[in-house]
Amino acid sequence: MPAHTRHLATLRRSLSLLRSIRHEQSDPALFYRPLAEDTAMLVEALLRDLTGTTLRGRQVLDVGGGPGYFAAAFRERGARYVPVEPDVGEMAAAGIAVPGSVRGDGAHLPFIDGSFDVVYSSNVAEHVPDPWAMGEDMLRVTAPGGLCVLSYTVWLGPFGGHETGLWEHYVGGGFARDRYARRHGHPPKNSFGTSLFDVSCRAGLHWAASLEQRGLAQVELCFPRYHPAWAWWLVRVPVLREFLVSNLVIVVRKYCRHQRLD
Repeated sequence: MPAHTRHLATLRRSLSLLRSIRHEQSDPALFYRPLAEDTAMLVEALLRDLTGTTLRGRQVLDVGGGPGYFAAAFRERGARYVPVEPDVGEMAAAGIAVPGSVRGDGAHLPFIDGSFDVVYSSNVAEHVPDPWAMGEDMLRVTAPGGLCVLSYTVWLGPFGGHETGLWEHYVGGGFARDRYARRHGHPPKNSFGTSLFDVSCRAGLHWAASLEQRGLAQVELCFPRYHPAWAWWLVRVPVLREFLVSNLVIVVRKYCRHQRLD
């Protein structure tokens, strides 16, 4: 039973995170700072539950670290934090300097195998054309026995269209993109087909299960990030989960070399 992780997943936390989403475009700091703190708390809770350790002294890789809001939250907990981000503009957007930050592609991470105790990605998978290739490379650089955490926005959830609206993406990604451009006079930051893709809950669960089938990792948890713990059951219900999970968290632990990989 993941006691620490479930204790963190309260209704109050859920409402706080959902309220902050509206600031993502207008005032990014009001969105990303609380999200960064929540992410660090979540990763630490997962470590406590699954490995009996904390973030102190852990090597942590943030795939898609963005403008750097997450660095302080992890370093305050004693982690050795390294962000990797493909977009130079995104890295400099908030004017935050993060020592040791790396420019790189999440699907081709510039690190040797098994370099990090924890490798995580928050709200990035829906922005890359092949999120599972990114997930595979995240697992490659995870140390044996370490945690790989992939959290992403589900397309058919209410926030699947990002800033293009709460309903428009249900008509179609192209429709939502074009409608936004007509209304605002410029394309959205998250443009369907270029920087925003249709990623389902089912596909993530299938990928996670395939890791076990291939003897690469143990699936530890799959749960909706912004939901209280009493609503985690939604992940187990086909179709319903696509609309109500909103953000899926996949947590796997990489097999140690001495483990039997049946």
